[in-house]
Amino acid sequence: MSGDFLAEHEASGKLVTVAKFLEPLNAQMAKGALEAAGIECFLQGEQANSLLALAFRARLLVGEADVDAAKELLGVSAGEDVDE
Repeated sequence: MSGDFLAEHEASGKLVTVAKFLEPLNAQMAKGALEAAGIECFLQGEQANSLLALAFRARLLVGEADVDAAKELLGVSAGEDVDE
């Protein structure tokens, strides 16, 4: 599913970062919450973040149409890194 989602939205350039995470577990929990709510999403950089969390943040991306719903669900305001 995420491969199709990523390919579809990456080609159109309509992926938006809704949150950034230092902690890999928090990134996975947020991704799970969005997916449970029916919002397709993708974690970018999660492998690098798992190896060197202080050097890399995992970015949670959603389609442009789902930005407001995703931010509301996560309780994120514009430009905020969720677990800093």
